Amino acid sequence: MIQFGTGGWRAVIGEDFTKANIRLVAAALARRMKREGAAEDGICVGYDRRFLSKEALIWFCEVLAGEGIRVFFVNMSCPTPQIMFTVKEKKLPYGAMVTASHNPAIWNGIKLFTFGGRDAAQDVTESIQEEANRLTEADIRDMDFEEAKAAGRVTIIDPRDAYLDSILKQVNTDAIRKRRLRIVLDPMFGVSLTGLLTILYSCRCDIDVINDRHDAFFGRHLPAPNPDTLVDLQYAVKEHNADVGIATDGDADRLGIIDENGRYVTANEILALLYNYLLEYKGWRGAAVRNIATTHLLDRIAAAYGQECIEVPVGFKHISAGMEAHDALIGGESSGGLTVRGHISGKDGLYAASLLVEMLSVSGKKLSELLQDLYDKYGELHTAEYDWALTPENKERIAKLILTEKQLPVFERKVEKISYMDGCKIYLEDGWVIVRFSGTEPRVRIFAEGKTETEARKTVRQMAAFAGLDWND
Repeated sequence: MIQFGTGGWRAVIGEDFTKANIRLVAAALARRMKREGAAEDGICVGYDRRFLSKEALIWFCEVLAGEGIRVFFVNMSCPTPQIMFTVKEKKLPYGAMVTASHNPAIWNGIKLFTFGGRDAAQDVTESIQEEANRLTEADIRDMDFEEAKAAGRVTIIDPRDAYLDSILKQVNTDAIRKRRLRIVLDPMFGVSLTGLLTILYSCRCDIDVINDRHDAFFGRHLPAPNPDTLVDLQYAVKEHNADVGIATDGDADRLGIIDENGRYVTANEILALLYNYLLEYKGWRGAAVRNIATTHLLDRIAAAYGQECIEVPVGFKHISAGMEAHDALIGGESSGGLTVRGHISGKDGLYAASLLVEMLSVSGKKLSELLQDLYDKYGELHTAEYDWALTPENKERIAKLILTEKQLPVFERKVEKISYMDGCKIYLEDGWVIVRFSGTEPRVRIFAEGKTETEARKTVRQMAAFAGLDWND
C-alpha cells in the first residue's frame, strides 16, 4: 500500500518503493492536476543523491507526460528547498521531489508541494494516496522520457542561480565578508555542497569540507544531523580551529550545527538563537510557530518582545499554515527544519545556515557566547528525545493505553494540562513530555523538556517505562 505521512510518501526500496507504486502515485497526481485544469501550468520536479532517485523521477515523469502534464525537470541532484522555491517563483500549481530526507539509506520516497512552494496539505496527500491505491497498472498511460522531451512535455531547467541569488539577497553579505569566518561544511553525502559553497565563498568565508562525495549509503550513517552522526564534524571543527561547523541532512532541508568548541548545538537552540537574533539585532517583529515537540524557550523569547508562540502538530505543512495565518516571523521544529518570513514556506537548510552565519558576523560573538547570553536572559530549558521501532501489535497496545484509555503515569512535577492534538502531550511545571507515533516510519517517539537534561531524560524514562518500552540508555 502507498501511504503518505507527515513528510510525504516514504518506503523501503524494493518493498513498497517500487517502479509500479511510483507510477501509481504519478498517475493519481496527474489525474488530480487534470481535474483542476493544471495540466498545462505544469509541475517542477527534482531528485536527491539516494539510490534510484533519478531513475525513480524518470519513471514518475514518464507517467505525468503520458497523462499530458507539462513537466519542468531539474536535471541534477538538488536540495528539496530549491524545488519549493522554483514552484513559488514560477507560480506553479505543484512540485515533487524524490527523496526520503533523513531516513535510512534503504528508504526513498516522494515529497509533494503545492502552489506557493509549500508542503502539500493532508487533504491533498490523502486524496492522491487513496486514488493511487485504487488504480492498477492497466489504468496508466505513459510516454518514453526521451520522447517526452522531444515532444515538449518534459523541459529541462536549471533554477539553481535564481534560488541561491534569492538567499544572498536576504542575508547581510557585507557583514559576513567583514567577519571572514572559518567554516567546516558537512553535507552528509547529500545535496547541499554546491549551494553552500557558492553562498559562503561569495561572502569570502574560508571553507573546509568533509563527507562531500556521492555515497548512496551516506557513509553508512543516518543522513540526519544529530550528535551521533556529526562526530566527524566535531573533530574537523577543532582540527581546523573553525568558527562553526555546518551540516545538512540528505536533501538539505534540515540543519545541524557544531560550535567553535566542538559542541553539538541542538536544533531547539538554533531555532531560539535565530528567533532572538531577528528580534534583538534586526528589530523585526512577529510570532514564532513551533510544533508540539519543540522547545518552549521560543515562548519565553516571544513573550519578552510582546509576541505570540503558536503551537501546531508535527509536520512542516502545519508550521507553514501557522506562519501564514499569523504572519509569523519564524517557524521551526526540533528536528532541525526552519524558515523565516519572506523566504519559502518550507524548511530550508541552506537559508538557515546562511542566516546563522549572518548572526555570527553581525553580533561579532562566538556561537557559545550567543548561546550563553540566551540562557542568561531567558533561563535554561533542555530536551531529551528517544524513539523505538514498533511492531503493529505493540503500536496498537500503546495507542490503546495512552490515546484511547488515556492512562498516564504519576509525575513528580505538577500536570498543568494535557493535549491530544498530535499524540499525547502533558504540560508539566517547567517542562513537558509528549508521546507520538512517527508519520514516516513504524516508530514511537517520546520527547521531554525540563530545566536540565537530566530532568528531561528522567521524564522520558518514566513515560517509556509506563508504555512498556525498553530503556537501554
